[in-house]
Formats: sequence, structure tokens, C-alpha cells
Amino acid sequence: MPRLIHPPESIYNLIPKVEVKPEKPPRYTSKFSEQVKQETQQNKVPRKTMGPAKVEMASPEKYLQKHSKEPKLPEKKPFSYRYDVLPKKPPVPTKTECPVLNVHTNRDIVRSNVEENIKAVPRKPLPAQAYTRHGDKELLENSGLVPKFTRKEDYGQIPQYLTKRQEEERRAQEEYDCYVKQRMKEGAMKQVSEEERQDILNGLKKNWDELHHQYQGLSLVTDTIPKKYKKERLESEMKQLEKDIQLMEKYKTIYINKT
Repeated sequence: MPRLIHPPESIYNLIPKVEVKPEKPPRYTSKFSEQVKQETQQNKVPRKTMGPAKVEMASPEKYLQKHSKEPKLPEKKPFSYRYDVLPKKPPVPTKTECPVLNVHTNRDIVRSNVEENIKAVPRKPLPAQAYTRHGDKELLENSGLVPKFTRKEDYGQIPQYLTKRQEEERRAQEEYDCYVKQRMKEGAMKQVSEEERQDILNGLKKNWDELHHQYQGLSLVTDTIPKKYKKERLESEMKQLEKDIQLMEKYKTIYINKT
């Protein structure tokens, strides 16, 4: 570590020294300051542009009253129908009368027709065919070359595959009804009443609400295996309850097998 070097001691350092303060330079003053003051005083004239306020003072008798600033509606006039105000039209001429039509117009009919034809959209030609070498034509619509499904023999009839499918559905329904009647006679099947169906449906919905409440209370982060298993279990149970609710709401007639 280098040693600190101090100045050599001297007895003259004990003599107090007079502090000499440096003199500040004179403050800058612009030579145009007096001119600026005079110009500023000349431009300061009271009410030079606007002038004195010309406001009509309200008399003490016209004091502000309640609802005086609200818009006033026009005076109410008696209602009258239009035919009472306007003159009536002349009556319709009878069969024996021959009204004289004095219709005069300044419109150039020829010029207006020319303008209408110029601005008109060209007509789309009808599809036709030439059946001779001389250019004789006929429309394709009535020639028989264009297919018209409305003239088919089976137009408007139910297709055969739909009839067959309806017959199969009807036969299956009849077989099912016969099976249900036979099982009910034997006492092995019971039909669920409407009250029981509603009770079951309400119970399923209540269970779903409880599971949904538990599902909403789960943690947002499934960072452990028990949390993951619990979430999957609740989701599977809720899906099964949703299927059961849809089944109960879809079918009004439900049978239960006792065996």
C-alpha cells in the first residue's frame, strides 16, 4: 500500500489568510428594453377589440320563475279530417256521360321512346334448334329434346326404397308392441308411469347439479395424480348422467323388466 504524502509543515500556514471573493461581471441589459416597454404599454388598451359589454339588464320585476325556461307547446287546435279542409273531388262520371280528355303535355314522346330503347336491357333469346337446312327453328322446350321430370310416369310418387323402409319400420314396431304386450301379460315387464318418470328425471338432474358443484370447486391446476383422477371421475359420472337424462326426456313410454 503506498504511503500518503503530506505537504511539508510550515509556520506560515498558521497565519490567517484574507478570503478574496471574485468580482461578478455586470448583468447583461439589452439596449432594446426601453423600446419594448414602450411598445407593450402602447398595445395595452382596455376594451380595444371587444368594446364595452352591451347586455340588457333585466328589470327587478322580471325575475326568473319556475318552468319559465321550458319550451312552450303551440296552442291546441281542433282536429279536423282532411276532406273537411280540402275541397272535394268531382264525382265519377256515369256510364252515359262521355268525359272530354284534355291532356296536354310538352314531352317529346319520340325522343323519350328512343332514350328508353337505348337504355333498355336486351332480351335473352329463348333456346331453340334449327331442324332444317333453311334455318327453320323451334323452341327446345316443346321439342322433346329437353327432359321434363313433371311428365314422368312416377312423378310425385313416393320412391320404392322409402316405401320399403316405412314397411320395415312398421313391421318392427308391431313386433315390439306384441313382445311388450306378451311380457306384460306374463308379469315380467312393468310400464313406468308419468309421475315416476318425472321423479327419476328430477333425481338425475339433482345428482348432476351436485356433481357439477363439486366439479366447479376443483383446483384449476391438476398437478397431482389424485386431482387428475378425481376430475376424470367427475367428468365420466356427469357424462353418464347427461345420457340418462336425454334418454328419459326423449322417450315418454318406458318399460322395466322385472326379471
